[in-house]
Amino acid sequence: MALYMIGDVQGCDEPLGRLLDQLDFSPSRDTLYLLGDLVNRGPASLQVLRRLMALQGSAHCVLGNHDLHLLAAAHGVRKPHRGDTLDDILTAPDRDTMLDWLRQRPMALFEHGWLMVHAGVLPQWDLADTMARAQELQSALRSPDWTAFLQQMYGNEPALWSDSLKGADRLRVVVNAFTRLRLCTAQGVMEFDSNEGADRAPAGFMPWFDVPGRRTAGVPVAFGHWSTLGDARREDVLALDTGCVWGGCLTAARILSEPGQVERIAVRCEQAQVPGQRS
Repeated sequence: MALYMIGDVQGCDEPLGRLLDQLDFSPSRDTLYLLGDLVNRGPASLQVLRRLMALQGSAHCVLGNHDLHLLAAAHGVRKPHRGDTLDDILTAPDRDTMLDWLRQRPMALFEHGWLMVHAGVLPQWDLADTMARAQELQSALRSPDWTAFLQQMYGNEPALWSDSLKGADRLRVVVNAFTRLRLCTAQGVMEFDSNEGADRAPAGFMPWFDVPGRRTAGVPVAFGHWSTLGDARREDVLALDTGCVWGGCLTAARILSEPGQVERIAVRCEQAQVPGQRS
């Protein structure tokens, strides 16, 4: 049995198929963990969702910002962006089945010694806090009035977590941490304007995983979302968004028996880039 974590697919189904072939992936034997942004910007979001849904229990996916954007666009909460490539899903006869499957996905996973999220973890949260905050957000998405959450989801404030936060403000901080976080201050104030490499962080900000005293330090964390980050491999940090949709690679990491150790496997994505800024 092999266990793999895979970075942002973003609608790139053909490279995903080639990667699975290179892994000799068998759904009866192996397990995939996908780190969010399954859809959008790439040419085949519909095929990606159908492929992953067909794998059933052998593919586990956390939600990213593009996945939540699809849910919001499908329910009229957010207008599609110019660079979106979601129409094939939105006009599919089985769209409701796919959207319902998507909103049932978790926000974070802790499996085989790895904490898996799309973007990041706030430095104030330990592992138990992280999983509890993920459960809060998952409950909102799975509730009968879940579209009300989507209407309150967007915005950059509050930018700092507090245990005293309630309602929409609390969930907005959580969703931003899990799906948008790259940089924050030593106190955990999040910054959302920068999407370049860590060496171009604004003054006073740093990658969330470099914050001194981060409470998940020592817990191996795998994440995507930051295609311009570059190689950030160390025992407790694994960045797996290698820019497939931007002409880079789609990367998988095979989880090895030693804690925090992986073997990386990648395939080149040769399709044309889709216009629009990275996000």
